[in-house]
Amino acid sequence: MKTLILSAVLAASMIPAAAQAGAGGQVSISVQPQNAQEAQMMRLGLALFALHQDIDANGHVTQNGIGNAAGLYQGGPNNQAIIHQEGCNHTGTISQHNGNNAAGLFQFGCNTNGHIAQNGNQTGLTFQFGW
Repeated sequence: MKTLILSAVLAASMIPAAAQAGAGGQVSISVQPQNAQEAQMMRLGLALFALHQDIDANGHVTQNGIGNAAGLYQGGPNNQAIIHQEGCNHTGTISQHNGNNAAGLFQFGCNTNGHIAQNGNQTGLTFQFGW
């Protein structure tokens, strides 16, 4: 898990260099657990984020900025989904079928486009940074 977090931090630190290289784009970092213990820790992290944000439902969208669009679909028991968008012109969806899924889609900057689909007993996080 430490390796995954370190990878995410290193990738995020390269964003300013990438932003200077072109006039638009996005960088995505997806993290998926490799075993049951990592999945449990990721689910705990999503639950703690939801608690901190005062989210009391299994699906939630928070959008700070302008021109953002988001959608959630959950079919089945024990699904948890969070879309948190900051900035402008983001599009994000999470679709969860069957049950026991947990997903977080976090988008920052402008002009990102992210979609997550889970089909049962899956866990994952996606961080996107756009310019």
